[in-house]
Amino acid sequence: MNFYIVIPAHNEENSIGLTLDSLANQTLKPKKIVVVNDNSTDKTSDVVEGYSFKYDFVKLVNSKSSNQHLPGAKIINAFYKGFEILDENYDVICKFDADLIFQDNYLEQLAIHFQQNKRLGMASGFCYIEKNGEWILENLTRKDHIRGALKAYRKQCFLEIGMLKSSMGWDTVDELLAKYYNWEILTDELLHIKHLKPTGISYNKASKYLQGEAMYKMRYGFIITLISAMKLAFKKGSLKLFIDYLGGYFKAKKEKPEQLVTEEQGEFIRRLRWKGMIQRKRL
Repeated sequence: MNFYIVIPAHNEENSIGLTLDSLANQTLKPKKIVVVNDNSTDKTSDVVEGYSFKYDFVKLVNSKSSNQHLPGAKIINAFYKGFEILDENYDVICKFDADLIFQDNYLEQLAIHFQQNKRLGMASGFCYIEKNGEWILENLTRKDHIRGALKAYRKQCFLEIGMLKSSMGWDTVDELLAKYYNWEILTDELLHIKHLKPTGISYNKASKYLQGEAMYKMRYGFIITLISAMKLAFKKGSLKLFIDYLGGYFKAKKEKPEQLVTEEQGEFIRRLRWKGMIQRKRL
């Protein structure tokens, strides 16, 4: 299988080399890797350029963008800067972060999963972080959810879901739309990825509302948004986040930004969310 990989990178000079080493040493070599140096002020570009001389499948794209950190839009816009220089001869397209170390059979195992199941649309392993000298599971989401840091899509699934949405919530709506189109999603607990910089970015004030806005744009409706906001805020231990999430939802409801899904897809998503909540409550 042909794996094409796009890696958005902003000030990752200390980690991008480790990521590229782990990908270059895969038992199943990626056909193409594009690293998008997104407005870095460090030596990210120099490091990647060194790898592009060493490996003909590694390419560097330098991109200028705003320094403002807006989760979702910024990273997906960078992804497309890399994706647009690729041809269409891929079987699997990956969006990876620039601070990951993959075990050497990672791509080979994903390929086996995709080959064994023709309806498998997305697959991944699990992120592990270092704590007190040990690598432990970075347990931020449900185990059946593929983290935004390590997305891998079968080509047909990627195209059918409309590719990636340039918005907060892109790494949730992609899975919801995959399920809408009857694609399956797989997370393999035997595949461990070292995540060098644990997730925990402090967003600016404007971006705090984007999570609630995303829930509106995915057509969750108020009740599901309320429950989801409570769960997220509880997990992060912050009542203020709960208020911000709801504030973002009502702000979006008033301003009516473009939705990420159609009405029919939204109805499917709400049914799916309710079904998931009821099943988890029974467990």
